Amino acid sequence: MRTFKILMLLGALSGMYNVYAGEAQPMEDPAIEDRFKKLTLELRCLKCQNQTIYDSKAGLAEDLRAQIRDQIHQGKSDQDIVDYMVARYGNFVRYRPPMTMGTFLLWVGPFLLFGVGIGLLIYQMRKRRQLVQDGPLDEQQHRRAQSILRGEK
Repeated sequence: MRTFKILMLLGALSGMYNVYAGEAQPMEDPAIEDRFKKLTLELRCLKCQNQTIYDSKAGLAEDLRAQIRDQIHQGKSDQDIVDYMVARYGNFVRYRPPMTMGTFLLWVGPFLLFGVGIGLLIYQMRKRRQLVQDGPLDEQQHRRAQSILRGEK
């Protein structure tokens, strides 16, 4: 029984050293690394959606980084790589999509909503100003105000 416990303890301890650390990338030419970083900061992780491929820890992002690294080694230009990703995944893969008819509302929509909100605010303020009548009270309004102030109904 004691031997069994010792074996279980050794098995548990040896399992702690088998932690997966991910595949290490070899150090490359600093120019290639800078280019790789620039490209991966421009493209969105399709799984995380609010992170760049560079920042994401998702498995899909690792695959996309490997594809980009392979295409850099094949001698493709940055534009060729971005075009390949857009052709494969659509403009959504770009972290900053270009201005097109499809993304027009994405770029202009917030400004339109802000303008409509300001317009509605001005309209409501003018409407409210017309409802409020500044000026002296007539005799009947004065008596009513006095009765309210005295607590009479």
